[in-house]
Amino acid sequence: MTGLYLEKLRALKSQKGAVEALSKPSKRSPQFEAVPTTTPDGGFEDFEGTQSTGFADFGTPVPNRYGRVFLALEAGCPDLVPVDRWQLAVVDGRRFVTRWGNQAEAFGWTPRDLFGLHRPPAKPHPSYSRLSRYDETGLIWLLCGREVVALTEATAAIQSSTGAIIVYRRFNKLALGPVGDSLDDFE
Repeated sequence: MTGLYLEKLRALKSQKGAVEALSKPSKRSPQFEAVPTTTPDGGFEDFEGTQSTGFADFGTPVPNRYGRVFLALEAGCPDLVPVDRWQLAVVDGRRFVTRWGNQAEAFGWTPRDLFGLHRPPAKPHPSYSRLSRYDETGLIWLLCGREVVALTEATAAIQSSTGAIIVYRRFNKLALGPVGDSLDDFE
């Protein structure tokens, strides 16, 4: 898959007259293992840490708790996720963690809040997608190329291509209907 993008990049560079050999990607820091730690059903689980490190591409310090899960995500497409959405999530994840990682950590955003996916059923239907459950999908999977412009303890403001602001709510994502229609109201 990566070779396809390198070929496209080489073709684009040759069209623009900038034909040059592409350098090999820099090696990752040895303190990270790029092997994804997943549950048997293909879900990410328990990526925690407190050290900071930098992405080789950006040199920006990012919290280790996100760096580890990001490297696992970057290492391979999770099961039952379309490859194009995974590739977009890698780009969006790098941009988010580089810009907002320290603030997200300070606000208590967990790796699951950012990169989480629904656990698939034991025998998923052929049309099943892990991204279909908004209530269990992390912020990064929902960006789809859009940029986060503000972050709070409970929300992320996402700017759409038209300039409209979409609010992602970290908690209480599932909307059951009008006010008073929540199952929590029956307690």
